[in-house]
Amino acid sequence: MKIGTKVIHGGLTHDSATGAIMTPIYQTSTYAQNSPGDHKGYEYSRSQNPTRHALEMNLASIENGKHGLCFGSGLAAIDAVIKMLNPGDEAISTGDLYGGTYRIFTKIFEKYGIKFHFVEMNDFDKLDILVNENTKLIWVETPTNPMLNIIDIRKAAAFAKKHKCMLGVDNTFASPYLQNPLELGADIVMHSATKYLGGHSDVIMGALVVNDEEIAKQLYFIQNSSGAICGPMDAFLVLRGIKTLHLRMQRHSENGEKVAKFLDAHPAVDKVYWPGLKSHPNHEIAKTQMRDFGGMMSFTTVVDNYDAAKKIVSNVKVFTLAESLGGVESLCGHPASMTHAAIPKEDREKIGIKDSLIRLSVGVEDAEDLIADLKQAIEG
Repeated sequence: MKIGTKVIHGGLTHDSATGAIMTPIYQTSTYAQNSPGDHKGYEYSRSQNPTRHALEMNLASIENGKHGLCFGSGLAAIDAVIKMLNPGDEAISTGDLYGGTYRIFTKIFEKYGIKFHFVEMNDFDKLDILVNENTKLIWVETPTNPMLNIIDIRKAAAFAKKHKCMLGVDNTFASPYLQNPLELGADIVMHSATKYLGGHSDVIMGALVVNDEEIAKQLYFIQNSSGAICGPMDAFLVLRGIKTLHLRMQRHSENGEKVAKFLDAHPAVDKVYWPGLKSHPNHEIAKTQMRDFGGMMSFTTVVDNYDAAKKIVSNVKVFTLAESLGGVESLCGHPASMTHAAIPKEDREKIGIKDSLIRLSVGVEDAEDLIADLKQAIEG
C-alpha cells in the first residue's frame, strides 16, 4: 500500500457500532464491564481509548512500524523514551537539536544521573571514544532544528547496533511522507504530531512508533504509568490531519524549493540552509533517505546581527512570526530568542545558531505571495 493510501486507510477500520467512516471521538473516561475483568478491551481511558488507539494504529502504518503510541506533546513522547534509561546511563545526541529537547535532557534528566553528550554526527568513526558500557541511546534529529543538517540514518543505525544501543530518530521535520527511519534501521521514531501530522496548528501532541516488542512493552508501561496521554478530541484532529498529509507535504516541498532558491539568489541573504539545494553539505545524503526536501529552512542575513533578523521577522505580512511549524500557514521565527533560547548563547553559536538566523516553515499558500512577502520584508 502506497503512502497516499496509507494516510487515509492504514491501520483503520470503520466504526463497528455504526459504520462511521471517521473514527468517532470517544469522549469517555471509563467503560462498562460485564463482570470484573470481562470487558471489550477498554477499561480506563488513560490506559486505552478507541480514538487514540485508531490514531496509534494509523501512525504505525504510515511509519511502516508495528506499534504506535500517542502522548500529550512531543516532549512527553521524548520524556517516555528517556524514562527507559536508568541513573548512570549515557546518551549521545545531535548537538543541533530543538531547544526543548536540549532542556529536558539537561535540566530534567541530568539531575537524575543520566549523562548526555551533544556532538556533530557527520563522522561516526570519531564517536567511538564517547561510547562505554553505560551508553544506551543514540538520539538523532534529521533534518535538524534549526540548521537543517542531515544525519545519515543508516550509518547512525549501524553505529548504534555496533555498540548495542537504541537509536531514536526525531522525524518531525520530515514527516512519514518524506522519510521512514524504521526502514533505515532506527529503533524508535518520534514525532511532534503538533506539526506536519496535525498540519493545522490546532493541536498539541507527540507520538512514538517502534517495531521491537520489548521496546514497545516498556513504552506502553511508561505511557500508562506516567499518564502523559493525549485526549480523544486531539487524537481525532490528528487523524483528520493525516488524511491530507501527502497532499500538504507535496505542496510544502514545492513551495520550499521556490522560496529557498529565491533566498539563495538574494544579495541581502548570506546563507540558506535547505537540504534540497545542491550547495547544502548533506544534499547527497538527503537524496538517499528522503523522498523530497520539505518546507523547513533557515537563513542568515549579510548584516550579521539581531536587528537585521528582527526587522525581517517583524515586517512580514503573509508569514506570521510565531513559535511552531508544519501548519498550512507559513510561519517565521528567530531561533536564538524563541525556540532555542534554552540553549546557552555560546553553545548556540557553536552549532551555527547566530543572532541573524531566521527559521521559516513554508506553508501551502501561493509561492509567489510568499516570495513577494519575504522580498518586501528583506528590502523594506
